[in-house]
Amino acid sequence: MAKEKTASKKPKKAVKTSSKKNNMSLYSNLAYKRRVKADQKSRKQAEDLASMPKNPFLRFFARLRPDRVFRFWFSKEGFFRIIKFLAACFLIAIVAIGGLFLYFKKDLSQIDPEELASRVTNTVNTYQDRNGVVLWEDKGNGDYRLVVDGSEISSYMRQATVAIEDKSFYNHIGVDFSALVRAALSTLSGNSVQGGSTLTQQLIKQVYFSDEAGDRTVTGLPRKIKETILALEVEKMYDKEQIITMYLNESPYGGRRNGVESGARTYFGKSAKDLNLAEAALLAAIPNNPAVLNPYNSAGNKALIARQRKTLNVMVEMNYITQEQCDEASAFDILDTILPESSQFENIKAPWFVLEVKAQLEAKYGVKTMRAGGFTITTTLDYRAQEIAEKAVAQGAAIMKKSNNSDNIALTSIDVETSQVIAMVGSVGWNVPEYGQLNAATSLLEPASSIKPVLDYAPLLTQRSGQNWGPGSTLRDENIDSIYCAGYVGKCQLRNASGRFYGDISVRQALAGSLNIPAVKALYINGIENSLEIAHALGDVSYCASGNNAGLSMAIGGGCTVRPVEHANAYASLARNGAYKPITYWLEVKNSSGDIIDSWEDTAATQVIDPQVAYMVTDILADVDARKFTFGSYLATDPGFYNKDVWYAAKTGTTENGGGKAKDSWLMTYSPVLATAIWNGNHNGSSLNSGNHTTAFKVGEYYTASVHKNVYGADGKWYTGMKIEAPAGIQTLTVNGRRDIWPSWYGDNTSGVTKQVMVFDSVTKKLATSCTPAETRIEITVSKIIDPMTKKEIWYTNGYDKDNDDDLHQCTDIKPQVSSINIQDNGDDTWTIIVAVAQGTHALADYTTTVNGSQASSGAITSSAIQFTVDTLPSTVSVKITDTAGYTASGSKNN
Repeated sequence: MAKEKTASKKPKKAVKTSSKKNNMSLYSNLAYKRRVKADQKSRKQAEDLASMPKNPFLRFFARLRPDRVFRFWFSKEGFFRIIKFLAACFLIAIVAIGGLFLYFKKDLSQIDPEELASRVTNTVNTYQDRNGVVLWEDKGNGDYRLVVDGSEISSYMRQATVAIEDKSFYNHIGVDFSALVRAALSTLSGNSVQGGSTLTQQLIKQVYFSDEAGDRTVTGLPRKIKETILALEVEKMYDKEQIITMYLNESPYGGRRNGVESGARTYFGKSAKDLNLAEAALLAAIPNNPAVLNPYNSAGNKALIARQRKTLNVMVEMNYITQEQCDEASAFDILDTILPESSQFENIKAPWFVLEVKAQLEAKYGVKTMRAGGFTITTTLDYRAQEIAEKAVAQGAAIMKKSNNSDNIALTSIDVETSQVIAMVGSVGWNVPEYGQLNAATSLLEPASSIKPVLDYAPLLTQRSGQNWGPGSTLRDENIDSIYCAGYVGKCQLRNASGRFYGDISVRQALAGSLNIPAVKALYINGIENSLEIAHALGDVSYCASGNNAGLSMAIGGGCTVRPVEHANAYASLARNGAYKPITYWLEVKNSSGDIIDSWEDTAATQVIDPQVAYMVTDILADVDARKFTFGSYLATDPGFYNKDVWYAAKTGTTENGGGKAKDSWLMTYSPVLATAIWNGNHNGSSLNSGNHTTAFKVGEYYTASVHKNVYGADGKWYTGMKIEAPAGIQTLTVNGRRDIWPSWYGDNTSGVTKQVMVFDSVTKKLATSCTPAETRIEITVSKIIDPMTKKEIWYTNGYDKDNDDDLHQCTDIKPQVSSINIQDNGDDTWTIIVAVAQGTHALADYTTTVNGSQASSGAITSSAIQFTVDTLPSTVSVKITDTAGYTASGSKNN
């Protein structure tokens, strides 16, 4: 029995031992495989290292061989490493984004999205002149901000807004993450932040972050994150219809018109619920850039219509409307239905100026900020000057049809000391239909010859190496078509207004006479880029800007435009002896709390050209007599161009329409205290029936006299006879027979003139020959320059002919003779003297006699005997006769 029990236990023990051995074998196999793999990997690495250079530096670059890199990243090991890296990046991004949201969310603790619907308020901004005269109270009631229920807004308006601003509005949760990614990539690439905001985010931005909305750089990213957080919160609290209703009530629709109801009533005279498709699409286009797309901003009308049509096309894509509806709305002339803006500005004074101030403030601080209201803006305008300007324009308007068949006038006046705008009239009348509210004073217009002092002659008179110029320097007025028209396709010729060529004339005559050919030569001499740089620096910043190079034609105002207000400031720079100051429109801006948020500070002027250069230009433009060269007494005596009580420099300009007919008339004036630009023409650019400046002169005559006496004189800033004085260095010289003013740096070494002495015949003024008698030979110092444009020689000979010989005198000529002198005693203490003379080859001309050393008689010889009587005993009588060729003969007699 004992044996059986023992035997029965052995098999069980054997089974248990076998199972344990199997487990150990499995673990051993796994460990073995790992060791094998590890060995294989080590062996492979060793073989890899063995195949590479031993030098560490060379080994590093060997590892970077394309075949090795490719083999690794496309191996299983490389694949797993990529997966691990991406997973780590994803986790880091999740943590970073979460951290950013938590970081910025703490800054939003004071913002309650539940109050969003109650954040709309009315506004008033007050504009006043420099002396406190209220110009306009810009009120935020009625047409400016009207909040309506969603049911009071046309469905077209909702659809159009969604189509152009946020196509996925009804599908997202307040944030379009794909758009955010696109915006982030744009920012990280160095471009501006763009294109990532949904309607909900735009609403948040308008209500809470309007002051930061202008920052579209990387620094604006915190605001975008805050917008995103709030947008997600808002979407939880409000449904889509509530959000779009708030958006439509809050969004800007041009100017100060907040909310779609305000825009609808302002532009179309109807409620938002009554908007048709074309009207809704136009309004929906505005919030993207309300300052530019404002329907009352004619410069932005083209862009506005383009955006309206884009809106309609997207509405078709989204199945909101049919293609037929789209075509019908696009064809409708919507701008013709816009109500006049004048109804918005009842009792406004100086409307063109005030609205320019408004636009500039909105550009500087943002439309939303200024639309918040409560600001008091003290402007630079002097309403006394403004009233004078408007009366002056009215006087011009009374004669413009008869004068040149024009329909519009603009005037801008700038204080010389500060460059502050003191008066601005943008059209012939604010309430004139179609164009009365367009501001020609800030519009781009062709300046014609009024650009010459700034672009051509100021640079010409600037000190330079080589040949220098002064008002007395010569510019040859000649045909230069071969140079001027080079490369031009079609008919081309350059002529003066008179059609004449004036030959060798002075710079003073060329500028005062407004000749075209010398002006083009001046630009050629200066170089186009140099001249433009000076013109821009003086204040004409818009002239031929943005790469608009009109070539040499820009010398006479062709192909490029200026803004009258900038043009006036350029002339103010001349009045400041060549120093520039930026144009200023306001003195002070206060917020609703009375805090000054902006104020004007007079900064040092930037000296653009030497004071002597500016003065030389001024002296020419103030030279009444120099104008007579081409204009006769017309521009010398007209009271609009010359005033005996108010000294000022002046320049006119006349543009042509390409068909030889006048199109624009300019009058630019400046005194020591005031620079003014007056423009006259047709609002649509059509031709005038005359090139005269009668209308502009009429405006200038009244304005110049009145504003100096009644404003500047009254304030003690001006007195009769006040004029711009010559700066140090100006000298008066006679150069090449012309007496004029010259800069201090002008002399023999800087004139570019070559001098030499030549002998002429004083009778014929031609070169002397061997037969020219000694008595008519004269030495004259002549000089020459090389015309920088034509490369021709220009001689200064003081009227003498260096190219032709004396052809009057011959070597065979017979000289005249004094044949005899007889003295007769008349017995009454008088004596008669009789001189017999004989003609030679040439006729006798005149005589001179002396008795006892004193001149006794002279005159023309009319016969062969000269007879005269004296009352002193003639002890010595001398006679000298001259014939028409300059030959002389003498005789004397002692008694």
